Amino acid sequence: MAKKQTSALFHKEGVSQQETTSKSSAKIIKSNRSKIPSIKKFVTEILAGNISYLSRAITLIESTNEKHQEKANTILEQCLPFANKSIRIGITGVPGVGKSTFIEAFGKQLTSNHKKVAVLAVDPSSSINKGSILGDKTRMEELVNDKNAFIRPSPSGSSLGGVAQKTRESIILCEAAGFDTIIIETVGVGQSETMVHSMVDFFLLLKIAGAGDELQGIKRGIIEMADAIVINKSDGENIRNAHIAKVEFSRALHLYPPKESGWQPKVLTASAIENIGIGAVSEMIDQYISLAKEQGFFSAKRNNQNTFWLQTTIQQNLHDSFFKNKYISVALQQEIELLKSGKTTPFNAAKKLLKSYNEQT
Repeated sequence: MAKKQTSALFHKEGVSQQETTSKSSAKIIKSNRSKIPSIKKFVTEILAGNISYLSRAITLIESTNEKHQEKANTILEQCLPFANKSIRIGITGVPGVGKSTFIEAFGKQLTSNHKKVAVLAVDPSSSINKGSILGDKTRMEELVNDKNAFIRPSPSGSSLGGVAQKTRESIILCEAAGFDTIIIETVGVGQSETMVHSMVDFFLLLKIAGAGDELQGIKRGIIEMADAIVINKSDGENIRNAHIAKVEFSRALHLYPPKESGWQPKVLTASAIENIGIGAVSEMIDQYISLAKEQGFFSAKRNNQNTFWLQTTIQQNLHDSFFKNKYISVALQQEIELLKSGKTTPFNAAKKLLKSYNEQT
């Protein structure tokens, strides 16, 4: 009896020690995760292709915390000399067109050719609770397990065209980490896609046959920006409709003004599920890049994009500085009340607020 009690006591103490050790280990892991590594450590690991540090650096970029932003900016500056060596591809299309499935098939095609692919997938944010599902990793099950691929879903927030505000900075980090192909997937909800077009080398529009432009919600301007159109889901009973759509879009594209690059946008059909036509899309993009570089358009476009993002960043910073100003936040509410009572106009109120802000700065 005494032996049993002693055994039970030892067993209890052993379990207790295991629990203590387990809790202690959990605390250490949690503590290590909460500690932000040094800038030097971040840069070293990113340049070495460490995905964990790349992900953490992108999280810093997306953070609204001022200290995080300062650190992220320094990391970006030190990574910049190792960037700008990739091909950036924007892919858009309405929900249901099969963007994620297509990107997975396309990404696998690239990695099979020894390419390193980073997918920056932008998930739509709720306009009500600002939440985002961030489910792209679950929709690209095979690609997410590919050692030569990196998938980073980000919430679109309130940024124009469904592109996450910090996507362009994330591109720089991915390039520094050794990824030679960057794919940006947009929300594709019919908003302006200018933001995507302003950060990529090739802009690909996915369509499906039989839906009609009115139902798809794609505007003429997006087709005009596209360097190519791919009719996806060209399989089974839909093959005939896909080929009809290909002819119609090919005719339509010839009505648009010639592109500065000298490239004539093409229309291809593909089936991401059956992996048909994906190789042809990859070859077409290679042809475009070769032509753009020969014409000197590739570097010129990159320079124009840098100028655009300089101006955009200034506008964003001015916007944030204005609305974060303590005096303005109070004065703004006062002007809103005057608007409600009909004692001022939106234009006069804006003029008054801007004048007050300029006097302070």
